Amino acid sequence: MSDRTSKKTAQTSPASAAKAGVGDKKVTILGAGKIGFAMAVLLQAAGGYQLRIADQSKAQLKAAAALGLETVHIGKGGDLLPAVQGQFAVLNALPFHMAIEVAGVAAAHGVHYFDLTEDVQSTHAIRKIAAKAGSVLMPQCGLAPGFIGIVGNDVAQHFDTLHDLKMRVGALPRYPQGSLRYNLTWSTEGLINEYINPCEALVDGQPLTVHALEGLETFALDGIEYEAFNTSGGLGTLTETWAGKARNVDYKSIRYPGHCAILKILLNELKLRDKRELLNEIFDNAIAATRQDVIVIFASASGYKGERLMQESYSARIVGTTVAGHALTAIQLTTAAGICCALDLVASGVLPQKGFIAQESIGLADFLANRFGQYYRVQDLNASLAA
Repeated sequence: MSDRTSKKTAQTSPASAAKAGVGDKKVTILGAGKIGFAMAVLLQAAGGYQLRIADQSKAQLKAAAALGLETVHIGKGGDLLPAVQGQFAVLNALPFHMAIEVAGVAAAHGVHYFDLTEDVQSTHAIRKIAAKAGSVLMPQCGLAPGFIGIVGNDVAQHFDTLHDLKMRVGALPRYPQGSLRYNLTWSTEGLINEYINPCEALVDGQPLTVHALEGLETFALDGIEYEAFNTSGGLGTLTETWAGKARNVDYKSIRYPGHCAILKILLNELKLRDKRELLNEIFDNAIAATRQDVIVIFASASGYKGERLMQESYSARIVGTTVAGHALTAIQLTTAAGICCALDLVASGVLPQKGFIAQESIGLADFLANRFGQYYRVQDLNASLAA
């Protein structure tokens, strides 16, 4: 995949997108919440797809209908077939526990499937479904997992011998307050999932499961102090991709200092890790949500280039923006852009047309050249700075 191909595929106008192979393919967005709505805004503004959006919430569908989109109400029985059948692709923005079911329905009807799940077990199950599918099944298409895997894989390939690959991402409030120094910017259920579930890593060349909230480290980026610690799901399939080729590969979430210590008290000492529904309720009632957020991305790799030990890094800081008159937060923008880019690259033939596709199958240059990937590129601070 060359830079020329990427730019031809996805840049600029709806007309050029159609000529590149996108056309007017029928796409369903499952879930009309914050991220689903952001997907709809980005795809509608870019053009090239016939969109419909499906949800159980009539209120959320009303907001989507105001965009001029076809809407499908999913009844209490949760029958997904009317929303999926006959479509080119389905973008799943439903809670992570729906991923396996939706992927199965999509595969059974030859529909390409994309999702945002951070849930490791769901991804493993989808991979098994994809082995016999005639369509693409591509989970983990958001920010982390998603874009961070594309960045990490790109940085890692710059070395003849890779020692360590570290990936760090934070979805943070721009104006933190309180002891946690945190505000809710996305799914509370997904956040708790990351804080509790086991984490995959390569340690001394061996694939291991490590505990969430461990591996605490502190660092400064652009003059701001952060901490980072193990969280689940962010690596995607990179431990498999780099098994036998790297010494250490890990992923950690970025927070402001002090966050991890309080979480350990809540989850371990007060044993709220065993009461997820209660923890979800506490977070929703006690931690304010915010639309004033920032995404911090940092990936670094070290190893040998020739006979010299080198380190190389990538960092970006992304805030929200307005698209087609709609204000999108940083987490809405980055998450929606990631999955829309994956859809574009499949629709235009840049990526394979069936089976399981890992995020690192996308080249960083292809992603950033894409009309949706550009939302990452324009705020990039210092991509691939050699140290």
